[in-house]
Order: sequence, then C-alpha cells, then structure tokens
Amino acid sequence: MQLLIRSLFVSLLTVTAAVAADSSIGVGAKPVAGAEVILDGSRKMLDEKWTYWQGPRFASSLPIKWKVVDDPVDKGTVVQTDDPVALGGKYGTADIVTKKAYRDFRLHIEFLVVNPRGNSGVYLQNRYEIQIMEGDKTKHGMGAVINETESPYHAFAGLGKWNSYDIVFRAARFKDGQLTEKAMVSMYFNGQKVHKNVSINQVWGGANSGVDGGNDKGKGITDSPQGLKLQCEGHDVRYRNAWIKELELKDASTDF
Repeated sequence: MQLLIRSLFVSLLTVTAAVAADSSIGVGAKPVAGAEVILDGSRKMLDEKWTYWQGPRFASSLPIKWKVVDDPVDKGTVVQTDDPVALGGKYGTADIVTKKAYRDFRLHIEFLVVNPRGNSGVYLQNRYEIQIMEGDKTKHGMGAVINETESPYHAFAGLGKWNSYDIVFRAARFKDGQLTEKAMVSMYFNGQKVHKNVSINQVWGGANSGVDGGNDKGKGITDSPQGLKLQCEGHDVRYRNAWIKELELKDASTDF
C-alpha cells in the first residue's frame, strides 16, 4: 500500500510539474520568474521600452508611428505594425527594436495576422529572423528560422487568431574577436516544439534587414548584444504579451 501511495504521489508531482511548465508556453503564457514584460499592448510601454531601428533604410521618425488598437479577439489593447513609410513591403524603414540589448534569453511573444500574406518578423538580437508570413510554407515562411529551417506551418493557428512563439536563444560566441560558436535557437510554436538547437549561419536579407546584414554578406557576425526587433512591412500584424528573461547559457544548447 505504501508503495502504491508513493507511486501515486510521484505521478501527481510529475503531472503538476508538466502543468506548471506548460503554463509558461503558448498563447496567454504568463511571465516566468525573473522575466521582464516588454510589450503589454499599451502606448506607455511601447514608448518606454522600444524605439525605431535606425538602419540604412530608416525613413520614419519618433514617436513610434505604430498604432495601439483594441484586441480583435480578447479584451485590452495590442500593438499594430502600421507605419505608412513601410507600405509596399519596405522592410527596414520602420522596424522597432527594444532599447535594451540582450545576449542569451528566453522569449515569449504573441502575434495575430489579419490579412492573407500578412508579413512581419521577430528578430533575435536584431539579426536572426523568425519569420511571420501567412501562406508561406517554405524556408522563408511562417515560423521558420529564416532560410535555415523548413516552415513549421502546421502549428499556425490561422488568420485572425493569436499565435505564440516561445524561444530560447543563445548568442554567438567569440574568442579574440573570432567567431567560435554560431548562434543557436530552440522554439515552441503555439505549444508545439518545432525547432531544437538550430545553429544559425548568418544574417539574411542584407544590410536593410538587421545588424551585421551588410557584413560579409551576412556572415560577418560581430560580438555585440542587440535588442529584440519587430519588423514592419506595411502589413496588418499585431503583437501582445511579450516578455523576456535574460539567461547565461554556458553550454551550446537551447533546448527547453
């Protein structure tokens, strides 16, 4: 009887732990201990914690022109990627980036695509894009570590619905100024693990895309922490519930 009770107790602890772990992943996930909320759908936080990335193609001006609008699904407000200078897919003209720079981190962010082919992107360290593009199932498509992995399109909830990326990122490592270990990422997409310990080879998209994009065709990564960037391409994509926790990942693994 004691053995049975002990077994049931262990099983209960296991289930409880799994539920606790799941509560930090997926749409509606609450910040883990030590995390910083960086986007709550308010104008106040948008202006306090974000600014424009003033890359070579930058064409907007502060204050940030992105709109704060009502959540189309739930209560509250969200941030909309709406800046007129980016119409026609002009990426790099009005992208926003956190004022704070990050090295290794755990990120949660939620997004909603309003229209077909809606396009944006989450840039880790303002270098490495996790694509948001409705209708694209290629290596340049939804949920892909852009041009590095296939699109895990099966995990996408669809137009007009909230989606979540849960990411652990480890920055590239250097010794005496030379790259010794590539950046690495693992990711859950709407609660499904879709990427595990993906090494990222370069910055894609050229100088207008992100930091180091113009260095040696994107392969000239520099040893500098950078902010989290959200891309504006003149499409109606909305963001909410973004939080980040700084990590120190000594080993070359980003698995949850």
